[in-house]
Amino acid sequence: MALELATFAGGCFWCLVKPFDRLEGIEKVVSGYTGGHVENPTYQQVCTGTTGHVEAVQITFDSDKISYKDLVEIYWKLIDPTDPGGQFHDRGESYQTVIFYHNEEQRKIAEESKRQLEESGKFSKPIVVKLLPAKPFYPAEEYHQDFYKKKPLDYERYFIGSGRAQFIKQHWGDIV
Repeated sequence: MALELATFAGGCFWCLVKPFDRLEGIEKVVSGYTGGHVENPTYQQVCTGTTGHVEAVQITFDSDKISYKDLVEIYWKLIDPTDPGGQFHDRGESYQTVIFYHNEEQRKIAEESKRQLEESGKFSKPIVVKLLPAKPFYPAEEYHQDFYKKKPLDYERYFIGSGRAQFIKQHWGDIV
């Protein structure tokens, strides 16, 4: 077993857990905060937009079963990669899109994948997802972990109501 980390920010972290959690080779998906300057931030602090953190998921995966490239390809299909101000109805710094790479190989894979998406013509606006080196990751409060399992009706209502479900269906089909 070759365990590695992948860290993605794509708006509300609740909506990024379920699609990755269901895949073979995924050991765990943790909702949390990263990219900022405040140690051990709370949800309330991150929401103020003053910590520099974004909501993100950190995925522990077995690279013998699923590749980092596959995870990046799935990530693109869960977000609006052209929105610099947040994701869907979640607005502000803490909801920006970022691929946090953990090593040089991940950086190269993410850069190439982003370039391919830009050149594909799938979107008429520029791809604005940032690619940044991984920083300390702080798990979110327990009530945020596995939200789709704990409160499935609330999760579905949010996933649809935020506009994410419709965007994904319109651009990628039914993938989540």
